[in-house]
Amino acid sequence: MPAAVSADRPRTRRTAPPVLVRQVRNGVEESVHRGDIVETDVNGRLLRALGDPDHVVNLRSCVKPFGMVSLIEAGGIEAFDLGPPELAIMASSHSGEDLHVRTLQGVYRRAGISQSLLACGAEKMPLDELTAARLARDGEKASPVRHMCSGQHSVFLLLCKLRGWEPDGYWLEEHPAQLAYRDVVARAFGTTTSKLRLGIDGCGIPTYAFPLRAIARAYAFLADPSAVAASDTRAPVAPALRTVRDAMLAHPEMVAGTRDRIDTSVMKALPDRLVSKGGMEALRGLAILAGPRGNGARVPASGMAIKIEDGDGYDRATWAATIEALRQAGVLSGQALRVLGRYHRPVETDPHGRVSAEAIPSFELAPLGELIR
Repeated sequence: MPAAVSADRPRTRRTAPPVLVRQVRNGVEESVHRGDIVETDVNGRLLRALGDPDHVVNLRSCVKPFGMVSLIEAGGIEAFDLGPPELAIMASSHSGEDLHVRTLQGVYRRAGISQSLLACGAEKMPLDELTAARLARDGEKASPVRHMCSGQHSVFLLLCKLRGWEPDGYWLEEHPAQLAYRDVVARAFGTTTSKLRLGIDGCGIPTYAFPLRAIARAYAFLADPSAVAASDTRAPVAPALRTVRDAMLAHPEMVAGTRDRIDTSVMKALPDRLVSKGGMEALRGLAILAGPRGNGARVPASGMAIKIEDGDGYDRATWAATIEALRQAGVLSGQALRVLGRYHRPVETDPHGRVSAEAIPSFELAPLGELIR
């Protein structure tokens, strides 16, 4: 029997995490979504936590803002004349709209790269329903450039072009482009490549596993790269990471899409206030910039990691938990909260447009200091 499924392999049983969101129909609770929420400062000090801060999860697409640093450090901005929209889309999980395709194709033309080299696949893409419907109507098959990870894969192809590496097999674990990307991820998380725990992501490249508190810490670093001490091993990454952050803040439509994508919607509702980046299996990282919270007092930058236990195939739990966590943390209120109402309490409708069920956030995310007596 393979070791990966061996009955003799020790298994760690995790305590069931708290309920974060309840799906309610006509007053009857039909199902619940459990999960974990962690907020830390840039040094990893826990600010808020619900559930298990040490729950290990795969980063999936939440790695993208950090891995993008590899291309910047290699001189990619100057070599390929990359502007903020292009940097943002290479740190994105975009919707595959024409806007996204044109942006990436412009990069390929300047770099002299064929988009046929993209190896991310195109199954179930694009994410944007209107674009997918138009392609189907016209009998056009989506190409890999419409895949939500084509921006990230473009980083590897540009690294190959810049360094003279053979692009064949760029997705493989030991390819030089992956090694360069991995080195930056390790440094951004304050660790070494030898300590990284690798898996295979849905688009074929390596993914990396970290405890939620480490992900929150990394997103706090993204929120304010200058906050780390000069002696911190992460400090050399800070200048390039700031460039990535600023590009994402300036172009939220590139981070996800123009229609009904929560990452873009939250960033547009709170301009220059946070970076939101989701990953598959219901993980979200939030880089919350320094600024006023709840009572108006200015609070330093922080990072938040949210994970829904069941993977949340309907999106409703990650939507509701994200908005409610930001509300309870004092980041989101007033008009911005009202604008995001469809994500805060997502509804289900019947064929006649009547609301038939609602996902209701149901948790208390008190600051940890308030819980200590």
